[in-house]
Amino acid sequence: MYLPSFSLKNKTAVITGAGRGIGRALSIGLAEAGADVVLLSRTKGNLEETAARIHELGQKAYILPTDVTSREEIRAVVQYIESQGLTIDILINNAGMNIRSNAFEVTDDEWKTIMDTNLKSAFMMSQEIGNLMKGNGRGKIINIASVAGHVALRTGVVYAATKAAMIQMTKVLAFEWGQHNINVNSIGPWYFKTPLTKELLTNKDYVEDILSVTPLKRIGELEELVGPAVFLASDAGNYVTGQTIFVDGGMTIQGF
Repeated sequence: MYLPSFSLKNKTAVITGAGRGIGRALSIGLAEAGADVVLLSRTKGNLEETAARIHELGQKAYILPTDVTSREEIRAVVQYIESQGLTIDILINNAGMNIRSNAFEVTDDEWKTIMDTNLKSAFMMSQEIGNLMKGNGRGKIINIASVAGHVALRTGVVYAATKAAMIQMTKVLAFEWGQHNINVNSIGPWYFKTPLTKELLTNKDYVEDILSVTPLKRIGELEELVGPAVFLASDAGNYVTGQTIFVDGGMTIQGF
């Protein structure tokens, strides 16, 4: 490899929401860089598709259907990791969802569902896997945040609140866990082509609004999130912690 510090050879990553979209792209991307991957998602079928691609790359993939909003299920993942003798080097908290309700219309159930899926799950995963990393004396945690946690968008107030909290949580965990050689960072995407955005991106006027505040004038490709993730997960990013890298085509320069 031309830049060995970017290699993830002999590393093992845990990735939530690994069955599709950003999680699938990052799982495959880390495998391309040499990592074995523990794949978490509710849907086993999606994980099997991701795992098949990872196996084609010559890396190991462990399929663990998991509800990451459940502390008990997360602890079952930790027990499996320990039973297999795996050392977890990387955690990517990617699981997330959104309900695009007007703020006046947000229900208590919507609030809880979005908070639990986007924020609570990331904290619980960080706690449980972070404890393993503490014992190992090293680790990299990467949270998938959003530009919505940094600038105001037109809707999605609860989603935005979770992502803003995630960015701040990243800073505090980095501050607290730096003494254990655990780096904690975030990646903040703007619009990418995913199953969650597919329908929205069929609306020509909506896309024009997006591109009007995106200096690069295009929607992101999922593979363009892999480089920042590999950088933060590898030795190349060893002195970076508490940061959020916005992969947004320049959107946060001006807001929306």
